[in-house]
Amino acid sequence: MKLLEKVTLGKQTLKNAMAMAPMTRSRANSAGVVSDLTVLYYTQRASAGLLLSEAINISEQALGSPLTPSLYNQEQIDAWKKVTKSVHDNGGVIYAQLWHTGRVGHSVDRDGKLPVAPSAIGIKGQQHFTSQGMKDYETPQELTILEIKQIVKDYGQAAKNAIEAGFDGVELHAAFGYLPNQFLSESANLRTDEYGGSVENRNRFVLEVMHELVTAIGSDKVGIKLSPTVYYNNIENSDPEAQFKPLIEALNELPLSYIHLMNGMLPLDNHPNYPKNAVETFGSISKHLVIANAGFNKETGEAELEKGIAKIIAYGSLFLANPDLPRRFELNAEFNQLDHATMYGGGEHGYTDYPHLKD
Repeated sequence: MKLLEKVTLGKQTLKNAMAMAPMTRSRANSAGVVSDLTVLYYTQRASAGLLLSEAINISEQALGSPLTPSLYNQEQIDAWKKVTKSVHDNGGVIYAQLWHTGRVGHSVDRDGKLPVAPSAIGIKGQQHFTSQGMKDYETPQELTILEIKQIVKDYGQAAKNAIEAGFDGVELHAAFGYLPNQFLSESANLRTDEYGGSVENRNRFVLEVMHELVTAIGSDKVGIKLSPTVYYNNIENSDPEAQFKPLIEALNELPLSYIHLMNGMLPLDNHPNYPKNAVETFGSISKHLVIANAGFNKETGEAELEKGIAKIIAYGSLFLANPDLPRRFELNAEFNQLDHATMYGGGEHGYTDYPHLKD
């Protein structure tokens, strides 16, 4: 079974071709510090070939949702050191997913400060989860050029902090409608300066951040997550191939460890110009190792690896509910059922109390 075969990622050998996908769990404290419960959570899942952390705020400005972890001060770094040490002690490899939410946030959890974005365009038709319940999105504050340059530097510092915290590498979260994805989107980015107005300019922010990350921590330690056909959070492009193919070709020139691609998670009936299979369309032009994500099970994951484009399959909810997922695949064992009510926030229930298979 290809899913259980070793894979070379950068300068490391992974024990299998299964990654645990990044999943927000909202179990940090109000200061963005993870607890010993988080140490246990990742340790339980260290049998994954690659652990991708939940999204981690790179700065105070980056925060979008309450109780999400951060990585910009020493207390936060030291807390993550416990996680990475335990994962490594159990033979695991773990990357930190670096997060700036952009307009996907609310001032009630940002000390009264409005979220920031490429353009002053709020998300419509959705609400945001806050510490005070669900609220309509606000109109974000448009970033200045100087502020954009500072965010790029913030990503570089967060990458250095991640390495100090013991992570094996970092992944830029440039998917699902967060800040980098907002720059890539025609619907969220109406700028007319060097960061908007053309495909090249909309790609500029992501490429500057990726250059900064590689410069900060070196080659073969940096990945990126993209969702070219996911239109959640009001993210749309008239021609995703025209936007993302040049981006991936530019990423080919950087010494990255991988590119992490999400297939469309939403119906594409109203988007006939969107490719039906993002992994095939965009992964086929990547020179880097491809991680495929979104909706895979054992059989479809194995079939995806057989195609030869993706070398690793990322699993989200299956890993959440089944901490020993590789063993369950190997033994054709039954799966624990996911409890949707306990995915975000709370304590050990629905977090660290999913049972392993008995010996």
